Amino acid sequence: MEKMRVKQFFNKLIKEEHPPFEKAAKEDDLLKKKQIDSSLAKNMEIFKEIYYVPNNCDVNIRDIEIGGTKKMAAVLSISSISNIKIIEELIIRPLLSNDNESKVIEKLLSQQVRKAQVIEDILKEINNGNTALFVDGEPNAYIINTSNFQGRSVEKAENEVVVKGPKESFNEQAITNISLIRKKIRDENLIVESTTISKRAKNELYLLYIKDIANEELLTTIRNKINSLDVDSIQNLSVLEQYIEDNIYSLFPTILYTERPDRAGEFLEDGFIVLIMDNSPDALILPATFWSFFHNAEDHYLRFLFGNFIRILRLLALFITLFISAIYIAITNYHVEMIPPDLLLAISSTREIVPFPPLVEILMLEIAFELIREGGLRVPKPIGPTIGIVGALILGQAAVQANLVSPLVVIIVALGGLSSFAIGDTNLNYTIRLMRFPFLISAGVFGLYGLTALFTIGLFYMTSIKSFGVPYLAPMTPNDSTAKDTIFRRLLKNELYRPGYLKPKDIEKKAGE
Repeated sequence: MEKMRVKQFFNKLIKEEHPPFEKAAKEDDLLKKKQIDSSLAKNMEIFKEIYYVPNNCDVNIRDIEIGGTKKMAAVLSISSISNIKIIEELIIRPLLSNDNESKVIEKLLSQQVRKAQVIEDILKEINNGNTALFVDGEPNAYIINTSNFQGRSVEKAENEVVVKGPKESFNEQAITNISLIRKKIRDENLIVESTTISKRAKNELYLLYIKDIANEELLTTIRNKINSLDVDSIQNLSVLEQYIEDNIYSLFPTILYTERPDRAGEFLEDGFIVLIMDNSPDALILPATFWSFFHNAEDHYLRFLFGNFIRILRLLALFITLFISAIYIAITNYHVEMIPPDLLLAISSTREIVPFPPLVEILMLEIAFELIREGGLRVPKPIGPTIGIVGALILGQAAVQANLVSPLVVIIVALGGLSSFAIGDTNLNYTIRLMRFPFLISAGVFGLYGLTALFTIGLFYMTSIKSFGVPYLAPMTPNDSTAKDTIFRRLLKNELYRPGYLKPKDIEKKAGE
């Protein structure tokens, strides 16, 4: 209610103070909905006003006379995002050199040509890097593909590093990313849908799925979620993720991020939906379960025993980083009878000169570790590792010598911090890092009972959340007999079915003996 009042107040203020600007904005919107005129002069006047020519030096308008027909024409493009060579050699030169009076425009140009009549549609094409050709006497514009956005080449993945497997990663160009996926899946049923998701910036979103596998109900849910967006600009997938996720305040991520085309391809073949967008060197995979974040791109590239060994290590690392500091606090504060006498004496001797209780010790070092980690990420790349290693060594050693913390606490915090690096997914990594602090506080206040209670509440919460209608802990709970890829992976020849919780059209992978 309060938000509505504030909005009404500002709307009233804008209307009172700036009525000409509001009126001009409405007139611009109405103008863009209209069709272009057959008069070249009128059309150029409209587009020059929209693009603020000649002040806008990025917009290029070339007036020419078409040979043969002797008609006047204008070629409109944005030079920074269009291929000038194609415009000059494949559009302007054929038009000028024509000597046939009866030849139509489409046959004069070797490029693919399509027509547009509405001003808004023409503007969208020009803003996408294409060229618009206006001919005097014709009530439509000819659109020619000349897009040439600059971007990085295909490089190695930085966050999802693998030793054995493809090394390619997505870059900031959506067309390149779609090409990388099509290289993995050469199937005519791979569908790429395009939609505009913002009013002012006109950002394009590409929705990928395999037509004869993906569930129609899931597709409809995702389309409705995307089409309901009402914002001026969504520049990349990281922003879009926050608009479309079901649980915006949840600590647990429900949309999977990946920068690897091979991983996106595997999810597509299982019936998942993939979102791709310009300006994003990654893809979003919908829906996502907890196990999607836990698994790694390399799990299926390694042999059966090696892949499962890595998963056991990852699960062990997850529990270590979550609980090792909290268990130390709980035991030393409330459950000292659980510690062997020799170890208890060793701990007591190192702690007798430390002025702080275990909870304060651990919190100090945990915060220091997080600061070092964040500092190492943000500084220039050449000195990042140096700050991380030297900072941790110097701070840890200095804190022990100053009797601020005990040596055992430094070992425990370092082990917990190093274990967190084994969790490859960025979003899950942040979740685990944040969850450590509630566990520390509950262990410091209530001991192991508080730790157990908080962990149980967390499990209850995880079973209650969903990602686009799919239970978060599926296929473990609710149990799904078709998909057994949770903690351990199966032999590839025994992976006969796609995940049943997605309700794919084709459940069988048609593999096995």
